[in-house]
Amino acid sequence: MRVLLLYPLFPESFWSFNKALELIGRKASLPPLGMITVAAILPQTWEFRLVDRNVRFETEADWDWAELVIVSGMIVQKPDLLSVIREAKQRGKLVAAGGPYVTSVPDAALAAGVDFLILDEGEITLPQLVEALERGETSGTFTAEGDKPDVTHTPIPRYDLLDLNAYSDMSVQFSRGCPFQCEFCDIIVLYGRKPRTKTPAQLLAELQTLYDLGWRRPVFVVDDNFIGNKRNVKLLLRELVPWMAAHGYPFRLSTEASVDLAQDRELLELMIQANFSAVFLGIETPDTDSLALTQKFQNTRNSLVEAVQTINRAGLRVMAGFIMGFDGEKVGAGDRIIDFVEATAIPQALCSMLQALPQTALWKRLQQEGRLLEGREEGDIHQTTLTNFIPTRPLEELAHEYVSCFWRLYEPDRYLARVYRHFLNMRPTPHKKQFRMPGLMEIRGLLIVCWRQGLKRQTRWQFWRQLFSIVRHNPGVFEHYLVNCAHIEHFLEYRQIVRNNIEAQLAQLEGKASSKTLAMLR
Repeated sequence: MRVLLLYPLFPESFWSFNKALELIGRKASLPPLGMITVAAILPQTWEFRLVDRNVRFETEADWDWAELVIVSGMIVQKPDLLSVIREAKQRGKLVAAGGPYVTSVPDAALAAGVDFLILDEGEITLPQLVEALERGETSGTFTAEGDKPDVTHTPIPRYDLLDLNAYSDMSVQFSRGCPFQCEFCDIIVLYGRKPRTKTPAQLLAELQTLYDLGWRRPVFVVDDNFIGNKRNVKLLLRELVPWMAAHGYPFRLSTEASVDLAQDRELLELMIQANFSAVFLGIETPDTDSLALTQKFQNTRNSLVEAVQTINRAGLRVMAGFIMGFDGEKVGAGDRIIDFVEATAIPQALCSMLQALPQTALWKRLQQEGRLLEGREEGDIHQTTLTNFIPTRPLEELAHEYVSCFWRLYEPDRYLARVYRHFLNMRPTPHKKQFRMPGLMEIRGLLIVCWRQGLKRQTRWQFWRQLFSIVRHNPGVFEHYLVNCAHIEHFLEYRQIVRNNIEAQLAQLEGKASSKTLAMLR
């Protein structure tokens, strides 16, 4: 079987970093880990060709070669995913679709013409697809019927299918699932509340594969909560630490974790020793009432400000997510988020309006209350969309406050000041790496950053003053600091995209309301 794996386009988003990636000649931040895992699970006697449409588009030769087309993606990739299915069917190809979006909402893929639905986790449902094809079947829906696979049997992803030069980071996965019960989260719907982990040997084998392929840049551990199973993650880290040392610390690691990481000093220290340098935390909101309402109780037990500062001082750069639009939210939520971000000096603060994602506890509650908006029930985790439900606050008030918050967070002087304070307080890595001469694209990127931020913009004096202060007071974080300064190139453009999109949607709603009023008057 000749299988064409097609990974749909992502819209420009908070995490796309397009302008920053251009500086170093990369096409995308992360590879499609799910797709190369699919290729590893399917029979290895089959032939595979991967096309990540965020890197390049498929050619006529790719279409002619393929006997089976497999697509997968997340909810934000929906438009291109459905377009790819339709294109494949127009060419007479057998098409299979899976992944988190199709698992949650299969109807749209069926309407687009998909032949096979591979729902839930592929370790269970991909073998069902293989058996159906061997029987000569040309359609079917495969589910795990509530079962969760034992990921200790998941094979090493097919990293060899990737164009490694196209990505700034690689990705690996250690666990699936999360022990918490946040009302708005679909991770526990898709993967359950009992975190399942691979063995340390498995993850080390995946890292060794990347090492053998010549990868020496950052690696993102994509777990939705890396520390969901603290016992197993500590077992991993105790084996990862000597592996990293023996290989000369070839990868700088980052991941996502719950904020209770700050209360486990042993775990924090193990992550630092294993060469972790950054972590994403779901703060969501500094409003305790909203956290309790959405059942994110783990964020209410200790001071969130102190937790961020503890993690940062230990040696990890903190990224954080914030949400506006919780029920009962009081006016000024955007200002309170800004105050929190400034108090903790978090450089990259993702802020978006709440979305009710399919099958989550929030989605079911709002559906019962009749508050889901018709035609938008699927939701969309994106920073440029309004809520897909009727909020308890006036929508226009919420939207304007959100746009103002996002805009002010990424004012150049405010952002650079946060980057400076965050890295000034951060413990530098204790590991000594062998010096590597930067490549031409990296040198070019550095010169562009220095030109734009150090000469062209009004932040010029701030840029040089802070840069020399970092060199003087905390030189061990210099490279990482400069990379985060470069990220403002993305945020400057993206905050304008957020403002334009939200204001356009508000204008459209106002136009509809005016038309309805005129119709009633007539």
